[in-house]
Amino acid sequence: MARWCTLNTNASKPVKEYLENINKAFESKARLGIMSVLLVDDRVDFNTLKETLQLTDGNLASHLRALEEAKYLQVEKQFVGRKPNTTYQATEAGREAFKSHLDALEQLILNNRQSD
Repeated sequence: MARWCTLNTNASKPVKEYLENINKAFESKARLGIMSVLLVDDRVDFNTLKETLQLTDGNLASHLRALEEAKYLQVEKQFVGRKPNTTYQATEAGREAFKSHLDALEQLILNNRQSD
């Protein structure tokens, strides 16, 4: 068996419990990036997210839509001068869900490190 597949059977909590706390909404690298940016900067516009995460318009839009449908993002559309400007902000539910997801990942990593 590959080393990275071994489980710490002496761990105080089964790995299954950590995996249950991993939120599927944040499984993609793009969504992890989006939420990470939004936790650092309260409100970010579409172009800033696109440039920061180096995503295409369509790819970013689809991930933003998924997070919005999960009620993890609040979207605000307005005009700046004559140009449309869309900004995104993490909702309280989104912040809590993302922090719980990060905690679960951290515990999973710590559990695996303890098995070394």
